[in-house]
Amino acid sequence: MLINEALIDMALDADTKEEVVRGLATLAYKDGKINDCEKYIEAVLNREAEYSTAVGFGIAIPHGKTEAVTEPFLGFGKVKEVDWNALDTKPVDLVFIIGVPKKDSGSLHLKLLAKLSRKLMNETFRDELRKAETKKDIIAILETVF
Repeated sequence: MLINEALIDMALDADTKEEVVRGLATLAYKDGKINDCEKYIEAVLNREAEYSTAVGFGIAIPHGKTEAVTEPFLGFGKVKEVDWNALDTKPVDLVFIIGVPKKDSGSLHLKLLAKLSRKLMNETFRDELRKAETKKDIIAILETVF
């Protein structure tokens, strides 16, 4: 699976979009999914500058395609509330971060985004994520997606 307990933070201490990205990228770096944390963060923030990755419902899905990613991954963090500066005025409290190696960026990247986005349209699914108390809970919920 693309996600494991090491890639989840149930109470990410972050007040800004950059802090959220940095926190989740650090988890991926420590888990060996990326080999250059700063390069990955730069790719994600550059993508974010092009167009916000807030998808509504208090959720953002920042992502980056770079050779700094050694294997595809999905990270997840719950935050108190972060203003993602998007068209959606609701603050973000759930964040998924996606990393794919640049060589796999086409189809794999789009498949991951499509699967996750489709599932996030379901209010029950979003509620389950918000009510989840453990990393194991999150993984069990996400197993229905991937």
